[in-house]
Amino acid sequence: MSDSADAPTFYEQLVALERDGTAFVLVTLVESRGSTPQDTGAKMLVTAAGLHAGTVGGGRIEARALVLAQEILTGAGVAQSKPRFVSWTLKGDVGMTCGGAVKLYFEPHPTGGAAWSIAIFGAGHVAQALLPVLIPLPCRLTVFDPRTEWLEKLPRARNVRAVHRTELASAVDTLPADTFVLCMTQGHKTDRPILHRALATRDFPFIGVIGSDSKAAILRKELVADGLGPALAGKFHCPVGLDFGTNHPHEIALSIAGQLLAERDRLVATHRSN
Repeated sequence: MSDSADAPTFYEQLVALERDGTAFVLVTLVESRGSTPQDTGAKMLVTAAGLHAGTVGGGRIEARALVLAQEILTGAGVAQSKPRFVSWTLKGDVGMTCGGAVKLYFEPHPTGGAAWSIAIFGAGHVAQALLPVLIPLPCRLTVFDPRTEWLEKLPRARNVRAVHRTELASAVDTLPADTFVLCMTQGHKTDRPILHRALATRDFPFIGVIGSDSKAAILRKELVADGLGPALAGKFHCPVGLDFGTNHPHEIALSIAGQLLAERDRLVATHRSN
């Protein structure tokens, strides 16, 4: 049997990219007219490293499609790029001598299969109420907690990962740069090391801490005492969540989800205006 018989198929490679959490763009030739170098239905997978598998025709068409696909990957994350169609004439738009035209569909698959990464430290009552609100959204949720029994209570979903970890602060180092971080552990003493590491070593777009105004003041004072500048020590939201509802876990969860969405949309708008 030849080596090619054992090579992974196009769709096996697509599934492997999703399983490994590698961002990619699926490019499909959805229409071709006239003289074109590839037939309708041709596909290719593009990662940050370039062409991963398949082809939509080679030459200048493919070169231009590769550039656009990688631009889409650059725009992934919180400010996600949406799927798009492009139509090019081979002579006028691509610079080929052929007289045909092509229509391509670019479908981004951001890291982990979701564009929005949210890390939750603490699997307690509010996290248990928050996850069912967030799971239907296009996000990737990672929950860290040293308590196995609480992690086991989390809802099971494709975009939820429960991580048992006895020392939580070091998990900050494993998070993607565009992660929204929520500190919702058992209290101030366990939130502070996570918060300090997140502020001192990373630049996350959003950090929220469950608690009160008085807890926020104490945290900022202690962070400054630990060596953070006042401006850096103040770059978190506490109490996290919009100002509505009661202290019922489900109402707190709704207020947090509302703030996360508002901050996500603000970042998207900022990205698009730049």
